Amino acid sequence: MSIIFLFFLILSLSPSASLGSNTNNEATTKQLNPFTHRASLIRYWDTHVSNHLPIPTFLFSKSSTLNPVDSAILTKLAAQNSLPSHFTSFCSLANLYCSFDASSQSDQLLTSRSKGSNFAGYANKNFATYGTSQLGGADSFKNYSGDLNSPHDSFTKYSKTSRSHSEHFTSYAHDANVANDTFTNYAAGAVAGSGDFNSYHDHVNVPNLRFASYDSGSSNHKLSFTAYSDDTNAGAETFISYGKNGNANPNEFNSYAGNANIVGSGFTGYGESGKAANDSFKGYGLNGNNPHSNFKSYGAGGKSGIDSFSSYRNGANVGDDSFLSYAKNANSGKVTFSNYGKSFNLGNDSFKEYGAGSTGRTSVGFKSYSLGRSFKEYAKNGVTFAQYNNFTTVAADSEEKSGSSGSSVNRWVEPGKFFRESMLKQGNVMVMPDIKDKMPERSFLPRTILSKLPFSTSRMSELKELFHVGDNSATERVITNTLTECERAPSPGETKYCVGSVEDMIDFSVSVLGHNVVVRTTENVRGSKKNVMIGKVIGINGGRVTESVSCHQSLYPYLLYYCHSVPKVRVYEADIVDVESRNKINHAVAICHLDTSAWSPGHGAFVALGSSPGNTEVCHWIFENDMTWTVADN
Repeated sequence: MSIIFLFFLILSLSPSASLGSNTNNEATTKQLNPFTHRASLIRYWDTHVSNHLPIPTFLFSKSSTLNPVDSAILTKLAAQNSLPSHFTSFCSLANLYCSFDASSQSDQLLTSRSKGSNFAGYANKNFATYGTSQLGGADSFKNYSGDLNSPHDSFTKYSKTSRSHSEHFTSYAHDANVANDTFTNYAAGAVAGSGDFNSYHDHVNVPNLRFASYDSGSSNHKLSFTAYSDDTNAGAETFISYGKNGNANPNEFNSYAGNANIVGSGFTGYGESGKAANDSFKGYGLNGNNPHSNFKSYGAGGKSGIDSFSSYRNGANVGDDSFLSYAKNANSGKVTFSNYGKSFNLGNDSFKEYGAGSTGRTSVGFKSYSLGRSFKEYAKNGVTFAQYNNFTTVAADSEEKSGSSGSSVNRWVEPGKFFRESMLKQGNVMVMPDIKDKMPERSFLPRTILSKLPFSTSRMSELKELFHVGDNSATERVITNTLTECERAPSPGETKYCVGSVEDMIDFSVSVLGHNVVVRTTENVRGSKKNVMIGKVIGINGGRVTESVSCHQSLYPYLLYYCHSVPKVRVYEADIVDVESRNKINHAVAICHLDTSAWSPGHGAFVALGSSPGNTEVCHWIFENDMTWTVADN
């Protein structure tokens, strides 16, 4: 063992002081082992922040927990590209969250075949072969796997060959980060009965669902997906051979993936060779951002099937749908597209071999369907384009939207998530939204390690090797989605940067605001989802219009923040008081955006406040572990 190694080892065993909210940086530095990352961070803060304020406890607590020896070893391994060979140690020592996929450990296998079961409050169970050949009864999954970081449940062969059996999934996996669910061979060969998915996977960051051979070979087994995957971010659902060889299976997709961000759905072989299927897609992808769905061989070889796409992808921002060999070789099928694809910005849809080779009285109708689509080799007979219109301008889209059934206006937005500046007055009572941090616990990496790791979509192969990521896995989607957002060009007037170390966050904030900076966050989560009273309110910088840097957590194996400049805002600190006891329970930070002219008309803030871009300010709380930087008060 080298002398230098022993020296670092001895230093790492030296006692270290924790940093309290009232601890002076100089005093703390003297107590800390000077070779620790925390001591180095304090020195960095003192060098780059000019106002002599101590580094806040909440920011300090996110720094790397690596001791000097481990940090030196991992830095050397990173420089040698050898970290993949020490994957487990790297993830554990550095306090990372390296896999978002379902656990390889087999969870408790449930095999009960009772007539009806209530699984309220259950989480992470294996329902493989559950309910096989069951006669009658109903199973209810209400609030199942709710508020978990990464729920993973298996419903493989669930309810297979059952008769008149029903399943109800209500608020399943609500507010999860990455949800992994497998419904392979679900209800295969079932007769009658039904399956309801209501508010399934809503508010999930990355839904990862697999419905392979779902409902295949079943007869008259009704499925309903209502408010499915609403308000999700960048996930994927795969429906392979869904309903294949089925008979008279009505399926309803109502408000599927509404308000979602970049959700992709794959319907490969959906309803293939089915008989008398009746599928309804109403409000699918409504108000979403770039939804994309792939309907490959959908309904191919089917007989007397009916498909209805009503208000599909309306109000969305662009989008990409592919209908390859849709209804090919079908017999007496009927498909209607009503108010399809009226997006704010023109999407890209492709209809190849649509209805080709179909027989009988197959009909396809496009009513009020927007331009910009590609129709290749579709059936020339039986396809009608009624009121095939061009809605390419924002004005036309807005008019059409306002004349719709009010779905956008009636969109649900969590109470209290957005509010007017006038609400921030002492004595006012208002709803506090759920401000709890739903992200997994992780730490920043030391810059010495971070600077040696790949961080771009162009180096995805290296990242997959580093974090042992499988192809088409949830972890791959998490990493790709975050990198894509970090590489996205900034909006007009915006400066943005993704930071994986405290030093990088300090540097970015200083580059925007100067060296006289202060960072704030909401103290705790007390008051969430309840009526609270506003106590003493302080306007930062005297309540004047200012600029801030907001930093929001991103989902990634190590702690990563998306930081961006936010001009023309007012920032406030407010005591939060319990309505009944009148005791102070929290100290919160709120930010009010004064210029909303560039925001999307479908933004949830305008839905909640009943306004439109540029016509009102929009305020919101800084959630747990998010933060805002401003110039320090003089």
